[in-house]
Amino acid sequence: MFSQSLRQSNKSIYIGLIFLALWMFFAVWHVSAGAVAIPWREVLSNVVGYSDEHEFIIMGYRLPRMLIASLVGASLALSGLLVQGVIRNPLASPDVLGVTAGASLAVVFVNAMLPDIAVVWFPVIALIGGGISTVLLLSIAKPVLHHPAALALIGIALAAVMSAGIDYFLISRPMEINLSLIWMTGSVWGRNWSHLPILLSFFAVLLPCAIWLAYRLDLLSLGDQTAHGIGVDVQRLRIVTLLVAISLACVAVSVCGNIGFIGLIAPHAARFLFGNRHIALIPLAMLIGAVLLLSADLFARILMPPIELPAGILTALIGAPYFIFLLSRYKHW
Repeated sequence: MFSQSLRQSNKSIYIGLIFLALWMFFAVWHVSAGAVAIPWREVLSNVVGYSDEHEFIIMGYRLPRMLIASLVGASLALSGLLVQGVIRNPLASPDVLGVTAGASLAVVFVNAMLPDIAVVWFPVIALIGGGISTVLLLSIAKPVLHHPAALALIGIALAAVMSAGIDYFLISRPMEINLSLIWMTGSVWGRNWSHLPILLSFFAVLLPCAIWLAYRLDLLSLGDQTAHGIGVDVQRLRIVTLLVAISLACVAVSVCGNIGFIGLIAPHAARFLFGNRHIALIPLAMLIGAVLLLSADLFARILMPPIELPAGILTALIGAPYFIFLLSRYKHW
């Protein structure tokens, strides 16, 4: 038993190191590639302060964009992992709970009412919209929090209503919402150092919370009755976990817009590689999420230069077929 546990631990470390190396590879490629190609040695020299050639491109534009893409991908992945853990369904994601739709509806509504609003306000508006959708979800689902499937269905219903609101504004005020249309596709374009503090501050608070919840989610996976018998307050655990997960998704969406499927793909891939121990799944899911969004943003920049595609389009192209594949595997659910 001990040797088997040791082998599993070594396997986890090796896989984690592989994905860390993969993230570093895409990080350097992301900063060096573009309309102005920069050798990777010069990128590294510039970052450590040995060179100032192309400093404006690297330090002022590409480096913060790379860091933001990594943090947003990691946040969405961790949010999806927590949602799947609390709902106990690998097909769940933050999108299922209506968070993304709530944030998008808030942005579209404000942009329709105030067409001249500056784009810099979109993150704040999205954060407020995600918070309101969270309050609605927990208020409506309070009587059925002990039924994970019912919670997911309420989230889907809320997302459908909010999507209908978005469609209404798209049809009724097409000229006023051009800015929000770009934001809704999900993109890291134009993100800079000013967006990092909000991401880092939320991440510094919510990541320790997720680590604290890891062991309790392992107990919850045994079933509500078993977890309650061990001493877990199941309903409180669900509320706290949902609040942490939704907060992570809200802050990610508020910065980069509606980027879907990372919260579905990354946690599921981590479970496939690591099993179901959340303390080991957290770092791997975050690395996979960071690699997914970083690579999507990279290819969005270099596939059709000088046209830059939104990263959300590429994650959807990857995520939609993967979701269909998951449905075929879990059709007995």
